[in-house]
Amino acid sequence: MPLTKLQFRPGVNRETTSYTNEGGWFDCDKIRFRFGTPEKIGGWAKKSGRSYLGTARALHPFVALDGTQFLGVGTHLKYYVDEGGGFNDITPLRVSTAAGDVVFSATNGSSTITATDSNHGALAGDFVTFSGAVSLGGTITAAVLNQEYEIVTVTSVNAYTFVARTVSTIADNTVDGVLVYVPVVANSSDSGNGGGSIIGAYQVNIGLDTTVSGTGWGAGTWGRDTWGSSASLLVSGSTLRIWTHDNLGEDLLINVRDAGIFYWDKSARSTPFLPAQALSDLSSDTTTPTIAKQVLVSDVDRHTIVFGCDAQNDIGVQDPLLIRFSDQANPLVWQSLATNTAGDLRLGSGSEIIMAVETKQQIMVWTDSSLHAMQFIGPPFTFGITQVAENITIASPLSAAAVDDNIYWMGVEDFYIYSGQVQKLPCSVRSYVFDDFNSAQSEKVCAGVNSSFSEIWWFYPSASSAENDKYVVFNYQEQVWYYGELNRTAWLDRGITSNPVGASTDNYLYLQESGFDDGSTSPVSAVTSYIESSQMDIGDGDHFVFLKRLIPDITFADSTATAPSANFTLEARNFPGENYTNSDTNPVIRSSTVPVEQFTNVVNLRLRGRSFALKVESVNTGVGWRLGSPRVDMQQDGRR
Repeated sequence: MPLTKLQFRPGVNRETTSYTNEGGWFDCDKIRFRFGTPEKIGGWAKKSGRSYLGTARALHPFVALDGTQFLGVGTHLKYYVDEGGGFNDITPLRVSTAAGDVVFSATNGSSTITATDSNHGALAGDFVTFSGAVSLGGTITAAVLNQEYEIVTVTSVNAYTFVARTVSTIADNTVDGVLVYVPVVANSSDSGNGGGSIIGAYQVNIGLDTTVSGTGWGAGTWGRDTWGSSASLLVSGSTLRIWTHDNLGEDLLINVRDAGIFYWDKSARSTPFLPAQALSDLSSDTTTPTIAKQVLVSDVDRHTIVFGCDAQNDIGVQDPLLIRFSDQANPLVWQSLATNTAGDLRLGSGSEIIMAVETKQQIMVWTDSSLHAMQFIGPPFTFGITQVAENITIASPLSAAAVDDNIYWMGVEDFYIYSGQVQKLPCSVRSYVFDDFNSAQSEKVCAGVNSSFSEIWWFYPSASSAENDKYVVFNYQEQVWYYGELNRTAWLDRGITSNPVGASTDNYLYLQESGFDDGSTSPVSAVTSYIESSQMDIGDGDHFVFLKRLIPDITFADSTATAPSANFTLEARNFPGENYTNSDTNPVIRSSTVPVEQFTNVVNLRLRGRSFALKVESVNTGVGWRLGSPRVDMQQDGRR
């Protein structure tokens, strides 16, 4: 029998059985489709040797007028501005005490220090920076006390504890080295209280890293601490800590979802960077909003817009459907007057605003059940808004991504596209994704664009995980789907960086599409990638087939390994419902690249079954591959 060319439909299909999907691909990990054929995705390398505190769920790039490149990074513990790989803490302050409000006490033989501060409002895990303290008389010196600390326990509304320590840097293979924290144990001489001039600067309360929900006994944050502990120990709110941010010129506006709105002036870039300030503290306008779900700066008209905020006549009381916008190019003027362009709009459907995304022509605003288009129309109304869809869903405040004037988003058990009208996006892996999905942590779903490959990525938590551990990709140029496993909590397309940037659960930022290896380990480790076809047979599968030879067709272009290889596996079985009864795996190795790439020219094997499948896999470092059209030598056998 002549050689049979194996050509498969692009994309992965899990909506039918493998046998029904004959001629297509059925399973994969860390591959993509380009020009109809599968190839391995790029690897990742650490953006810098420095890590950050908390889980990052927000990334925003911006460039100062002098050309300095910044990256805003919002975590559930902090907000940073990354400059040159160094994470500069600009987390806003909640309050700064008057001198003498804080008093310390120490215990001989212990590194735990108790701070007393009336009605401090702090939570376990919050951060406070002390200044003005003097030595307690022994090992707890002024240098030990006057630094930032994480609060360990809150013992009452007037007291909390932290662990005294020193900070040093040890050299490693990074530019900045590694910070080392060494506890300092008090001795019998530490009998003072730190003096009468201590100031405590408290950062905004930390947020949740895991969504809690429900009501009644055992719900929410109940049981997070010991029996009888103060309610103030609980992390504020029951929703995930999500920051939104946008830049106005070279300055930065940031918002804690369902909490404060802050402004960071680039001139505050000193050593160290100064914290962002509450917008209401910078403005003499008493109607300046103090709480919102999202902040955004309209690129066309330079209005600062806040969504789900407090009204100008009811400051401090959040209206989850209210949209307010400042005077043009002035985020400090919010009172609506005939002499300015400040104003507000209120949505008429849904119960709360989930998110907003800006496109080239308009700003799209989602509630929990509808979608609205907001456009600049000029004076006297400034903005107009139109409902474009109802009875839709959206998975999270991070689950939509815009490409030009098209917007793609993940909903509840569906994917959608808006391109002038809302449509459900046909998805060949829909059941695979949503049947293995942790809906209790859907707030963590994160969408991102990889424009170099015409891809929209969604990172999501699988049913067995509380954190994003899987992804699904829609290639809008090829109109196909594929998926895999990768733990990313935030994503940023290439722009001021030449590569996309992904935030990982290990608290590092990674440059994606960098080489073909996993740069989270030292030394780098292999990124295992594979793709497996659906079953193929002869006729209707009523005959057995002998497989004798495989003629591979693959390229290892851009691989850095000396002899890159990929494993070709042919698997055979007799019935659609049984396991593969026999298989044969052989490596295909590149032997030369000049003048034409050469590799193993034939793979000899011996398999028999009614149907068979092809799997291509790479497991070594430095290997990139792209599949062509392999051929197999098969011979028809009888029915028995």
